[in-house]
Amino acid sequence: MDEAVIESLDHEGIGVAHVDGKVVFIDGGVTGERVAFVRRRSRGSFDLGTVTQVLRASAQRAEPRCRYFGTCGGCAMQHVEPAAQVAAKQRVLEDNLERLGKVKPETVLPPVMGPAWGYRNRARLSVHYVAKKGGVLVGFHERRSSFVADTLSCEVMPPAVSALIPELREMFTSFRVRDRIPQLELAVGACVTVFVLRHLEPIPEEDAAKLRDFADRHGIQWWLQPKGPETAHPFYPLEAPALDYRLPEFGLALAFGPTEFTQVNAGVNRVLVKRAVDLLDPRPGERVGDLFCGLGNFSLALASRGADVVGIEGAPSLVARATSNARANGLHDRARFVAHDLYKDAEGALARLGRVDKLLIDPPRDGAVEICRLLGDDGPRRIVYVSCSPSTLARDAGVLVGAKGYRLVAAGVVNMFPHTGHVESIALFER
Repeated sequence: MDEAVIESLDHEGIGVAHVDGKVVFIDGGVTGERVAFVRRRSRGSFDLGTVTQVLRASAQRAEPRCRYFGTCGGCAMQHVEPAAQVAAKQRVLEDNLERLGKVKPETVLPPVMGPAWGYRNRARLSVHYVAKKGGVLVGFHERRSSFVADTLSCEVMPPAVSALIPELREMFTSFRVRDRIPQLELAVGACVTVFVLRHLEPIPEEDAAKLRDFADRHGIQWWLQPKGPETAHPFYPLEAPALDYRLPEFGLALAFGPTEFTQVNAGVNRVLVKRAVDLLDPRPGERVGDLFCGLGNFSLALASRGADVVGIEGAPSLVARATSNARANGLHDRARFVAHDLYKDAEGALARLGRVDKLLIDPPRDGAVEICRLLGDDGPRRIVYVSCSPSTLARDAGVLVGAKGYRLVAAGVVNMFPHTGHVESIALFER
């Protein structure tokens, strides 16, 4: 057994230390602590370890709220005080910007934060029959494992949903097709909670009756998904409120399908949209672009401030949803949406976008480097970049600042996933 002092937390919330000149990533450590640990694996230039004893605790250490913490892989940082989690994510962002992008923000933005518990309105849970456990397990995978964690509750899901896990396990265990339902997807809207059940063969009537009884007793709606996400369809009850989420700051209600992408944390998303709109500062008469616009999360808020917005998204189904949301919110005359693959044909996408005064970019983890490289001298004078990967944001920031003449005016973290190492961020560029 070895000892080490935890120097920092990495992008996954794992402690970083140096022992005998070698980097060791130590799971379960908190910055500033002296710990005893065992090495799990050696990877040549670094080792992986796990804390066995805290010899000198940090003031940043917290008591995990979830009794399954350490086994369930849904969270990795419940042992770290929430404010320290955010500070660690901010350091990860700044380190990536400086090390990979060779840039530094002129201003560090206050973190975008929200509730730390019960925030997960979207989740994809594994469903797996395990005879040795006496039935079906419903939950996230164990840490560093493909096994499903044996849990009866979840502190980051809404309490009303967490309370249903034991009964879901019992019901699925009684199913005839209990070994043919691999996944349960959760979508919580403003007026309805939807469970999407992935099934590998038709649901027999006796199992369907149990789903209907569960829905009646708990006020949820079941959808069934026999194959890919596009096959998901309402099962029971057929008459139910539509899924939507609200952006009250802008007077918006955005409808979505239970398998369509929306942010998992509705509370933080509201703050994030407000921050993005305030930074971009759209004005009546301006033309604003929204790349990777999805179902209109940012586009419609921007349009509500009087700008003319063009959103581009690769998935035609999301473009149709965004168009419908614009119409439902009375913004169809100021928000237009185009289906175009921004990765396969970035040049064509920018041609269809046309000249814009300001631009919002919210790409997947791969970032938007080709978009950044293609921006011309007549490109937008202000860009807000929302990112779910600090490394690709840093890479793209290097292009915007180093090759395109922009300044990185401000950047900060968005704590979309409390108690995880996931780092989301927002940055403002100007020229």
